[in-house]
Order: sequence, then C-alpha cells, then structure tokens
Amino acid sequence: MTKVIKVMALGSLLAASALYGASTAACAGCHGQHFEKAAMGKSKIVKDMSKADILVALKGYKTGTYGGAMKGLMKGQVAALSDADMKAIAEMIKGGAGTPTDVATKHAATAAVAVSKVIDINTKACDPERIKKEDLGNKKEVGEEVLGLRKTTLFEEDVKPVAAKFERPAPGAAPKFERAYVNAPPMIPHSVDGLLPITQNNNQCLGCHMPDVAKGVGATAIPASHFTNYRPTTVLKNGEFEKEGKKIGISKGEMGNTSDIKIAKAKKLNHLYQGRFNCSQCHAPQANIETAVANTFKSDGLTGDLKSGSNLVDMMNEGVK
Repeated sequence: MTKVIKVMALGSLLAASALYGASTAACAGCHGQHFEKAAMGKSKIVKDMSKADILVALKGYKTGTYGGAMKGLMKGQVAALSDADMKAIAEMIKGGAGTPTDVATKHAATAAVAVSKVIDINTKACDPERIKKEDLGNKKEVGEEVLGLRKTTLFEEDVKPVAAKFERPAPGAAPKFERAYVNAPPMIPHSVDGLLPITQNNNQCLGCHMPDVAKGVGATAIPASHFTNYRPTTVLKNGEFEKEGKKIGISKGEMGNTSDIKIAKAKKLNHLYQGRFNCSQCHAPQANIETAVANTFKSDGLTGDLKSGSNLVDMMNEGVK
C-alpha cells in the first residue's frame, strides 16, 4: 500500500511539474527557469515579487496599463490568458497549489497557430485576372491612366501616400507570412508596439526568437547564418591595411594587390553576430493595404519548408573551402 501511495504521489508530482513547465515555457527563456533573472536585463526579478504584485503585473500587461520597456512584448505573452490563468501562474511561481485550468492548452494552441499556418500575403496581388488586366506588356496602346501607380491622369495625380494600418495580432498569436522568395528575410507578422526601435542595449526580438526559446513559443528561430561571421579579418599592420593576411589599399604610392584575396573563412560563433543585431534592417512589419499594381513575380524553388524556413547557411557555405 505504501508503495502504491508513493507511486501515485510521484505521478501527481510529475504531472504537475510537466504542466508547470508547459504553462511557463515562454517565460523561462527571459526570466529564467525559476524566475531568478531580470528579463533582458530590464524587468524586475519575478521570484522576489509577491503573488499580488505578480497578478497586478500580468493583468496590467494585458490591459496595457502596466510596464515600461517590456510592455509591448509582455502584452503579447498574456493576451490569451484569463484572470483564472493569471492567478494560477502567480500561485505556481510563488509555490502555491493553484489550479492551472487551461493555461498550458492555450499556450500550446497559440504556438500551434504560428507554427502550422503560413499566409501568402501576395494572393490578391498575384490574382491572374488582375495581372491580365494590368500587365502592360501585351497591350498595343497604353493610356496615361495606367502608367503611374496612382491609376489616374498625370494632371490629376494625388501624391499623398496610401494610409497604412499596421494593426497586427500580438506576438505569439499571429500566423506567419510566406516568404516572397527562397531565403527572403521573413516579414514580421505580429504587432511591434513597444518592441521598436532596437538599440545597442535593448533588442526585445531576442526574447522569443533565440533558438533555445523559439520552439517553445512557436516563433521563427534565428538561423545559423546569424551566428556566423562571414566578414574578412581586416587589421592595420605597420601602417598598412591587411585583409585576410593580404595587403590592400595604397602602399608606397601604388595600389595594393587585392585580386588574390580569397573569400573570408566563415567563423562560427556561440552568440549572435553583431552585424545581425539590428533585426529591423531586413525584417519589417507589414501594413494592411491594397497593392498599387499586380505582382507578376514568381519565385523558383519556393516550396515546402522554404515557404516558412531557411537554408541560407547552406547557400552561404556552398563552394567555400
């Protein structure tokens, strides 16, 4: 009997631990497994907060009335949580019994939305009927009304930019966008409120997109190419510049030899390469607007996993010895 009770107790403990891990998987990446870290060096240490304060913070993040630098990111993390869910999480963090309700289920469902569904944002722009109507290549006569992007006569052009609405679901709740071409930088499908601008000391994208966290929250993981330095090593030696061991630039009145400089050897890093730190240089939020012209571009090879994934590191290394 004693053995049976111990087995039952152990089973309950394991089940509770598994549910706890699932319901707070998205938190551990930034706050630590035991909430002992300041998320991105900015948040409070959650384990040191009272249960009441944690609950106030969670509810405030959801309504947008609480928080500073982390406000935009956290609003997306708690968007799907009910008051009961937030109470359960606060109790679990502080070691109380709590009733997890459907917290884990909601987190799993949120992650599944981002993972399983990929939206082709060019569907309307690539509509065959629209292309047939707007493609000027096969027309014998072209009027001025179709030459410009504004679809009017040159004397009636309205130069105001199209009103763009960047209203998107919160991070973790938005389906991904299909890539425009193979290895195109993925566009940002979620709201970026509170996440931009990215600065030297604050990059909130890393909280969800670092590889060790991304899978748990259903985010696109930063690829291996972003943890690689492809730039040649350049140094100033004896008053002359050397790139990959070869002298370059003006040397004693003559141009140095650059023709025999081979491509730099890729240097794999255990941290994000700083040349990739400013995510918004390549990855941009998407506005909900009608395109001015039809899109006749078709990408070769954009099939399967490449619609939402990347093999860029393989392409970068192809043929490099």
